[in-house]
Order: sequence, then C-alpha cells, then structure tokens
Amino acid sequence: MNKILQMLELQQELNDATNGLNWEDGITNNGKKIDWRRCIYLEAAKLIESYPWKHWKNIDASPDYANIKIEIVDIWHFIMSEALRIYKVDGRGSIADIATAVSSMKDFETFTQEEKSEKLDNYEEIALVEDMIRILFCDKENIDALVISFLTIASKLNLKLPELYKLYVGKNILNKFRQEHGYKEGSYIKVWNGKEDNIIMQKILNSKKEITPNALYDALE
Repeated sequence: MNKILQMLELQQELNDATNGLNWEDGITNNGKKIDWRRCIYLEAAKLIESYPWKHWKNIDASPDYANIKIEIVDIWHFIMSEALRIYKVDGRGSIADIATAVSSMKDFETFTQEEKSEKLDNYEEIALVEDMIRILFCDKENIDALVISFLTIASKLNLKLPELYKLYVGKNILNKFRQEHGYKEGSYIKVWNGKEDNIIMQKILNSKKEITPNALYDALE
C-alpha cells in the first residue's frame, strides 16, 4: 500500500467535502478565502508551544510529545492541501504524481523506517520547526522544499511514516465524521459518554494493528 498516495487521496476527498469542488482556486463554496500557509504557520506555533521554551515559566516542565505528534499531523494535513492546490493550479500532474515526487525526495527512506532517530534537545527540535516556517514565508512557491522540511521534522521528532499514517488516517476520518454529523452547523457533540471523540478514535486505532479508513468510520458510527 502506498501510504503517501492514500493520505493525499483522503485529503483531497476531505477538502472536496468540506470546502466544495474547486477549492484549489482559493475560495470555499461558502465564499471564505483559503490560506493553507497561514494554517501551517499557526499549527507550527502551537507545536512550539508544546515545548517548555519560556525562560520565565514552567522551566522544569517536559515537552508534551503526545500533542507535538498531533500538531505534526495537523501540519501534514495543510501541507498536503497546499501541494494539491499547487499541482492543480500549475498543471503539474495528478495526485499520484505528487506521491511519486514525495517518495523521491531527500531522506524519504529514513522517514519510512520505524527505527528511532537520535534524540535532539528541545531547542534543536524547535529550530527545525522554525526552519520550516522560514521556508514557508521566504520560498512561497517551492512546495518541494516545504515537504522536505516537514519530512525532516517528522523523522527527527520520531513520527515516522507508519505512525504518521496511522494518526493521519484517524484524524482525517474523525474530521470527516464530524463534518457529516453537524460539526459545521454547530450541532455535533464531541463528548461521548464522558469521553472526547478523539480519545475514542485513538482507542479504536490502538485496538487494531491494521484498520482501513472505511472500517474506522464504521467503528465511529
């Protein structure tokens, strides 16, 4: 199974359903402007906030790595969306072509392996995220550089492809489930019998070694 291709296809489906067809032109079907790069840097800021970087507050705290992984997954949602937009607008090819390009990028092989990378200190990890932010602002149309920067972050923070895929599918399908059950209208209820829906989603994922997106959706139902 080509995990990169499947994630791209799932992201395309989610964006089509949430924003309407032709969202790649930068406008939702409700007339709202779309800015995937703003989404990326705001999620990157939330990622950095998961570290105890402040010299005046909670100086002995530990990084919240559970949340760091979730923020990395959210960033991946938006980077894929930006890649899908650029490829369509510029006529650069199909979703399969994006997957092929990503799979050919520098250090992709390292990203696919489950072996843990050498541990960095907090400030080195934050610097990786800030490097990605610099690319985001200074090299706006270079989607390849942005993706490579993301792969570096994911690899060095030990969210390799197998785990990224599992968490991405879980969050993607939960987002789809929410949208189809009144999230945009404000009628969706996140707490189910005292537990948030994302906790239940993760519990389902952890209970099954392999689960398809459709099977996860059915389990949420």
